[in-house]
Amino acid sequence: MSRPQKVRRPRNAIDGWLVLDKPYGLTSNDALTRVKRILHPEKVGHAGTLDPRASGCLPLAFGEATKTVPMVMNGRKVYRFEVTWGAETDTDDTEGTVIATSDIRPDAAAIGAVLPEFTGTILQVPPKFSAIKVDGERAYDLARDGETVELEARPIDVHRLSLIEMRGDDRSVFEAECGKGTYVRALARDLGRRLGTRGHVTELRRLLVGPFGEADMVTLEELEEAARAAGEDVEPLMDFLLPVREALADVPEVLVSGDDAARIRQGMAVLLRGRSAPLACELAFASHAGTPVALGSVDRGRFQPSRILHL
Repeated sequence: MSRPQKVRRPRNAIDGWLVLDKPYGLTSNDALTRVKRILHPEKVGHAGTLDPRASGCLPLAFGEATKTVPMVMNGRKVYRFEVTWGAETDTDDTEGTVIATSDIRPDAAAIGAVLPEFTGTILQVPPKFSAIKVDGERAYDLARDGETVELEARPIDVHRLSLIEMRGDDRSVFEAECGKGTYVRALARDLGRRLGTRGHVTELRRLLVGPFGEADMVTLEELEEAARAAGEDVEPLMDFLLPVREALADVPEVLVSGDDAARIRQGMAVLLRGRSAPLACELAFASHAGTPVALGSVDRGRFQPSRILHL
């Protein structure tokens, strides 16, 4: 006797952003999987991975929003993190093994005095337990296999690094606003060494990614509760989504007519009109009647589409 075939639930055509407040202890991919089980989207991805031991802002892109993921990932990020002084681990957080200790505990004055050295464009050696590839292998895979991992220092941008709170003698809370490629764990490690002690991250929360911040975040519990109330109807859950154009907040916008929008959708370049139209721009998006039409560039007053947005 043959088994009955499992009926697959149809995928939903969804366009937009959902800014998830990822809980501590869950990988970014596991969090994404749980959201996919709720919304059953045709296409989805996330803008920037968060470690399992970190919580906070994990923007998820659905449908046409996936074309705007690079704009979000290249935006600034804000983290709030706690550093525990006196011990350095091989992972630079609580997951690893302690590899060095110190009896020195820096006070607020000592910390404040060195923070300017960690702002601006600085060189940072990424943690050896990181996703950076070494000869085609992830650094964390090599490190877990006991191999020696030597990573080169890379330039990063730290726009702001502030001491927020002292929690007794052993712990300090910081807030960092930084660019792409910054490892907060490495900041904690290097701060400890600079202060004559050792340190590692014991709490980490991402507050902002590009245009998306705490006010935009939705928890898994909120989403799952709404899904139970909605049953098979996905429409009420769309209230949690933000429009695709929210990801383009920092990208120059050029307004085009309906006829030019039709040409752009066919991949054709169009001449921009109006005194405010830019003559040249490496990245811009064209819109008509408030709806993004395409991503592209402007050269000598002409908009050349590179990615069409079917909204």
